[in-house]
Amino acid sequence: MDAERNKVAELQANHLAISRELATAKSQELNQRRELIHASDEIDGLKKKHQREVMDLEMDVKKRDRELREVAEDLRMCRTDLERERETVSSLKNTLSHQSTSHLTMTTQNHALEAQNSALQSQIDTYAQTVSDLSLKLESTQKQVDELKKEAMESELTRRKLHNMVQELKGNIRVFCRVRPVLEDLSAGFSFPDPRDHKEIVVHSSSSSATGQERKETYNFGFDRVFEPQSTQAEVFEEISQLAQSCIDGYNVCIFAYGQTGSGKSFTMEGGPTESSAGMIPRAVEQVFRGADHMKSKGWEYKMEGQFLEIYNETINDLLGKGEFDKKKHEIKHDPKGGSTRVTDVEIVSLSSASQVRSLLAIAQSRRSVAATLMNERSSRSHSVFTLRISGVNVGLEGCAGTGEKCEGSLNLVDLAGSERLNVSFANGADKERVRETQNINRSLSALGDVIAALGEKGEKSDKHIPYRNSKLTYLLQNSLSGNSKTLMVLNLSPLAAHLQESLTSLRFATKVNNTTIGTAKKYTKAS
Repeated sequence: MDAERNKVAELQANHLAISRELATAKSQELNQRRELIHASDEIDGLKKKHQREVMDLEMDVKKRDRELREVAEDLRMCRTDLERERETVSSLKNTLSHQSTSHLTMTTQNHALEAQNSALQSQIDTYAQTVSDLSLKLESTQKQVDELKKEAMESELTRRKLHNMVQELKGNIRVFCRVRPVLEDLSAGFSFPDPRDHKEIVVHSSSSSATGQERKETYNFGFDRVFEPQSTQAEVFEEISQLAQSCIDGYNVCIFAYGQTGSGKSFTMEGGPTESSAGMIPRAVEQVFRGADHMKSKGWEYKMEGQFLEIYNETINDLLGKGEFDKKKHEIKHDPKGGSTRVTDVEIVSLSSASQVRSLLAIAQSRRSVAATLMNERSSRSHSVFTLRISGVNVGLEGCAGTGEKCEGSLNLVDLAGSERLNVSFANGADKERVRETQNINRSLSALGDVIAALGEKGEKSDKHIPYRNSKLTYLLQNSLSGNSKTLMVLNLSPLAAHLQESLTSLRFATKVNNTTIGTAKKYTKAS
């Protein structure tokens, strides 16, 4: 029992020991597990650390690869630059070699130029002396030029005086006669017995007497100039051109065309569309512009303006106006001191060229009163008056002061309505308006004849009344007829035998005008 007890005690002791060992083993196992877990955590940490290190190393490798490529590219560029620099150095060496040669050449040229410079300096000194001498001569020449300019201005004054004397010797009122060309074999008996001076015209007439016998008559007329049918527009204007110069010199000039309907007045004054057929109005205007331009070299400056009027049935119409005819009442105003005539409320156009005047003439003619008569299919039924006013001042030339003298002139170019007898123009008297027009035309032309007749008598009777106010035409032309103007009448004749009596009437009237003395024209100037 004791043995059993000892065995039991031994077993219990073994059990206790084993329990203790088991507890110790469990404790060790727990410790090992904890160590294992700890070791596992350490391993995981090492793995993560290793992975991070591996990633860092890979990035470093990539970075090193990039840097290696960049270094390789830099190395390639450096080699390229090095090669280029070597080429540049080689080129510079060649250039330096050439420059060395050029330097030697330039040095040689420099020595040559220095020698030339010395020679040129000697020439400059010589030229300086020459310039000094020329300056003295130029100063002397300039004084001579100034003296010549003064002489030119004085010569111009002398020319004006002589020109005016010539015009006065010719007479202040002159008459030209022009025969229209024959269009068919129905001409009247005109002859021209003065082939050298062209101042005479003879009219041959034949008629039957009461006994049936043929009676021949001859009429002789003399004028300042007679133009035969073949005379050109240029030949007619050549005789008139000097009057345009008088206008520039400060005189009033009046040129008017007179004659029966169909005698060629409008062609004489206005002309045709071609240069050779241009009439007295465009030619006179061009002459004035040319003369004014020429006078610039004499120290004169000019300003020009124009107006165009018509007198129709004793009413003044503005051919350049914007409004309708007969809507405005135009009054005629005379300036006895200045010798000028103004018409109220009319369009006055500043003129800068002759071509501008031609355009104005075309506008005016399109508005002019025109009607048909038995003698001329398109006869002008009104008097037209184109007025060109010119004012000038002597401002002098460069280096030469002007005199300050001023002058004012005017050029009146008048195309009178056709003169005709009522029994010829309107045989049946059916058109009362045309009859009234013809009566007014003939009345104004008759008033013109009365004025001229009175002017002729005034030389004998100084108190003789001049009936300018009897018609708008004569009142408008008062200063052109009173002796304050240089006046020219161009008598136009029809060559037709049927118009012979009208031609004789016109010739007699023109003779009366030609025998009239109206005095000496006045020049309108004043000092500034």
